Amino acid sequence: MTTFTIDQWRAWAPGLDDFQDWCDWHQAPSCLVDSGAQPDVSALPPMQRRRLSRLARMAFHVAWPLAEAYPQLPMVFASRHGETPRTLAILTDLAQEEPLSPTQFSLSVHNAIIGLWSIQRGDTSEMTALAGAGDGLENAVLEACGMLADGAPAVLLVIAEETPPQLYQPYITDVPFPYAVSLLLKPGSQWQLSLSQGRGAAAQWPHALNLVRALCSEQTQLQHYCNNRQWTWSCAKV
Repeated sequence: MTTFTIDQWRAWAPGLDDFQDWCDWHQAPSCLVDSGAQPDVSALPPMQRRRLSRLARMAFHVAWPLAEAYPQLPMVFASRHGETPRTLAILTDLAQEEPLSPTQFSLSVHNAIIGLWSIQRGDTSEMTALAGAGDGLENAVLEACGMLADGAPAVLLVIAEETPPQLYQPYITDVPFPYAVSLLLKPGSQWQLSLSQGRGAAAQWPHALNLVRALCSEQTQLQHYCNNRQWTWSCAKV
């Protein structure tokens, strides 16, 4: 069993940004229309903003306010699919025998976002990028709790997914709309996360969004199934 405290959190999706937005969506959850909206990253210099994909902008938008009080803050970034639009653009260039952009390639790799984050903030803390399956959030929590056990006073966890390109949509079925969620984790026993064997019905929403729904309500327990794994989240309400 792993224990931790969620000290702060933020989330973004098209049309949903602040706490009240998410509480309203929790009351009547629906699949959002992706209008191509870009989250606000005006805190960054213009030259830096131009380098960020929308996935990176989503991650920076939800993570930046939680990190402002910490000059150095370990980070875990999780995304199952990563920079699919950039990857498809590179593959398309290859198929058409076009020269590849070194910048496009360097920003398509899975740890590019935490690299940009580290450079922009001047933060040399330990940072990890994960590509999990259906339980990427839980694996990211375990990674973050390992950092807490090593003595980190807090760890920033960010999970984000972008709308897949049209070509990929028959194969990527677990991203109903683009979203990003950030959690500031600290040592404590507010939350308990345990793993056992078990099978259950697939959730309607990605588990990061189900966690946001719990954080907007009085829900104290969640269960998430992936393959033959049953994850149980329990919250001790104060």
